[in-house]
Amino acid sequence: MSDVMAEHEAHAEQLERRVYVGLREDNLDPRHVVALACELLDRSHCTDAVLEVVERSPAEVSPAEMTALARRILDDTGFEPGFDLAPERLEVLRTALRIVARDLHTRGIDGAPEIEVLEDWFPVGAGVRLADGERLDWGGPILPNMCDDPAMALTSLATMIQESLLERTWRVWPVCPRHDLGVHGSERGGAAAWWCAGDGGHLLAPVGELSRVLGRRRGE
Repeated sequence: MSDVMAEHEAHAEQLERRVYVGLREDNLDPRHVVALACELLDRSHCTDAVLEVVERSPAEVSPAEMTALARRILDDTGFEPGFDLAPERLEVLRTALRIVARDLHTRGIDGAPEIEVLEDWFPVGAGVRLADGERLDWGGPILPNMCDDPAMALTSLATMIQESLLERTWRVWPVCPRHDLGVHGSERGGAAAWWCAGDGGHLLAPVGELSRVLGRRRGE
């Protein structure tokens, strides 16, 4: 990407962020919407909402119409607010970690893990930092838009932790004691579960409740 293109991308993102914050705080500045539409038009991003904003005088557009147009433009660009703009997504992820952390005791991992926002990734996502300092982010971080649904956040987080531990130790975890098979995080019936493929598939335990099946191991 050329320096000019990168500058335009950065400017558009800054405007998208301003528009999103305005919508979120019910304090939308029409000038930001117009500036964003013009920036997108200059880059040949000619959606119906962009053209309507550019072609109409802002004075003729009611606040309700401008709000609707701003939402359409952000949808058209695929804008996704990060953890900084949508902190509730980060809280969903932290809640998910408190649940899956209960299962880590069955792997002999003690201490309180923490969510770590990974600023060095693009787009910015989140990984897990164990109490011993080990960072778990194998397969890529958890992205903010994965945290709109608590079950998806919990399933994604359990899977990332599982795959990261496998990469670090080359030991499968968790394992179904009945079939001696590694199980996988899976969303079943709107809930996160550890699912075994043995005998056509069955629930080993809901995520967060492995200790009922596997017991607790001492720290390794």
